[in-house]
Amino acid sequence: MEIRRARADDVSTIVELIANDQLGARREQPGDPRYLAAFEEIDTDPNQFLAVVDRDGEVVGTLQLTVTPGLSRKGMRRATIEAVRIRADQRGEGLGQRLIEWAVDQARERGCGLVQLTTDASRDDAHRFYQRLGFTPSHVGMKRRL
Repeated sequence: MEIRRARADDVSTIVELIANDQLGARREQPGDPRYLAAFEEIDTDPNQFLAVVDRDGEVVGTLQLTVTPGLSRKGMRRATIEAVRIRADQRGEGLGQRLIEWAVDQARERGCGLVQLTTDASRDDAHRFYQRLGFTPSHVGMKRRL
């Protein structure tokens, strides 16, 4: 297993991973050309890292790590983990834990003092998973569609 930076030829597989659950199935459209444009923007931003789990040449997991500089907390940088997915047939083998631990290590290496993530309120299993890895439910998240 290798965790590496995503490449353009990984985009369709990443989108399939994101779309392959009850929430993603309603909002994603695999094959849409906008995904490749979004990838190019992510890939050229030094504060973004789109990671994939490569197992024997096959992408079986992904997450996006974003580093955000800020003024609060004495100018502390923070990392945000988003879009964490492990392919269904690969779950239960510890890949998700290894991917999150990798992201936390990357955040530390990038000078972040905090790692945060959001998870949909309906994802009870994900909540337990993240809490087991040391994350605490500390905030109420809100969204506004534009």
